[in-house]
Amino acid sequence: MDPGAGPADLTPRSGADGSFSLWSEAFGEGFHSAAGALSEAQEKFVHPSQLERWRPGQGLVVVEVAVGTGTNTAALLQAAAGLDLPLQWWGLEQDPQPLALALASDTFRSQWPSSTLARLEALGQSDRLLWGDGRQAVTRLPTALQGGCDLVWLDAFSPRRCPQLWSLEFLAQLAALLKPEGRLITYCSAAAVRAALVAAGLHLATIAASTPQHYLQQWSRGTVASPTPLGDSDPLRSLTAMEWDHLLCSAAEPYRDPTGQASAATLLAERQLRQGQSTAVSGSAWRRRWGVTSGFY
Repeated sequence: MDPGAGPADLTPRSGADGSFSLWSEAFGEGFHSAAGALSEAQEKFVHPSQLERWRPGQGLVVVEVAVGTGTNTAALLQAAAGLDLPLQWWGLEQDPQPLALALASDTFRSQWPSSTLARLEALGQSDRLLWGDGRQAVTRLPTALQGGCDLVWLDAFSPRRCPQLWSLEFLAQLAALLKPEGRLITYCSAAAVRAALVAAGLHLATIAASTPQHYLQQWSRGTVASPTPLGDSDPLRSLTAMEWDHLLCSAAEPYRDPTGQASAATLLAERQLRQGQSTAVSGSAWRRRWGVTSGFY
């Protein structure tokens, strides 16, 4: 989470799958999609990680940005345990309240076996969970993690609400954590984010939509980026011509935060100014060109 949100801003919500979630009044946005927290954790983070790539007993190094309610963390803990993958996990989070509210919720606790809850609670109290603004917390990660991470999960509020954690500079810091075969995974398909990941030297893949018949409304579930090219393998697929064209329009103008201290309002205003000066085709023109009827974060 970004600075400014407190417990009074948070309201419990349930997704379509009945799982526990929260709504942030400060950000005007939910922590999870309407499908539900459990569905999102599996479809947008665990499944695209393709944990079966690792052999049983092989260690897995993960950095999770924006831990929130801990749903993604719990899903990873459960999946890794089922595959006998020892986990070296680090998390970055601004606000302790979402995790505390989740762990106090009977609905949340009923979603997980006691062993997963115990490990999540232990991580929440450990020095592996770094509290504070993610832009500063990322600098407190051990230097050994540079180029040593198998997975980086990024689940911050959307760029239009929390541009601090989607800037060109912050994404480059996350990219530097990855092993050659490592993956940065996010629900976000925004052109500004994808363009920044490309600028950081990463190759892209889309998390394929589940309903091809509604492709123009649901053309992507998110983005996977890696220093190594990513082949097509469920649920990953190569970007389409439409998606590459998305990166050529003004919507691909990145958020810039060279000092790592700019406010959300400053980042949004400065990006809007650069977009206004750009000669690239507009995002709305791109949508008309390809018949896209819904935008994506």
